Amino acid sequence: MTLDTTHSHRADHGKRSFTKAAGRHGENHRSDRIGWLRAAVLGANDGIVSTASLVLGVAAAGADHRTILMTSVSGLIAGAMSMAAGEFVSVHSQADTESADLAREQAELTKDPVGERRELAGIYVSRGLDRPLADQVAAELMAHDALGAHARDELGLSETTAARPIQAALASAASFAVGAVLPIGVVVTAAPQHLIVWVTLASLGFLAGLGAVSAQLGGARVWTGTWRVAFWGAVAMAVTAGAGALFGAVA
Repeated sequence: MTLDTTHSHRADHGKRSFTKAAGRHGENHRSDRIGWLRAAVLGANDGIVSTASLVLGVAAAGADHRTILMTSVSGLIAGAMSMAAGEFVSVHSQADTESADLAREQAELTKDPVGERRELAGIYVSRGLDRPLADQVAAELMAHDALGAHARDELGLSETTAARPIQAALASAASFAVGAVLPIGVVVTAAPQHLIVWVTLASLGFLAGLGAVSAQLGGARVWTGTWRVAFWGAVAMAVTAGAGALFGAVA
């Protein structure tokens, strides 16, 4: 009984100490941005690269300015809808898999709670706790929220990484549209005879900026994110422009 009281006192003291420490040193984690940041960066990158590549390919084939502009606007609309639909379907498949895993885990908890508690304790032992403490932690967590404990520690699911199909679809469509508008703006403002040069340079600048911003938001190295996005965007535009020039010459 004395041990339990002492343990409770230490836990309360540790909780108060943690709260005070958290007040002194607030940590700024970025893992909660993973879902929307991935969709937004993918959409914006795709919007810039695909639209700029489309413009360069059509321009290299010898199309007139009006055709280039109409083609790029059509690409914006089609690309945004495609991104939204594709992201929704893929992320919804992930959500369905997560729901099925949770339902299966709930059934196992109902059927064999003792075995599930041993399994959870075994996970904590593998992470460094001794068996008595692991058993106690598993029992207390399951008493509070059995499914939540198994979802986090056995299945690796959490609120941060949960699939959100609608959020991902909207983020992808909106970011694609924003990305696509940038090279289209260059098409509208640039002189037709210098269109290829201006679209190429501006799009590389947009991609470099996107890489830098996404790296900053994600806490990664800015220079690494900048050159990676810009390099692969340049490759995509070069291939498309080459194909347009080839087909234009053949025609």
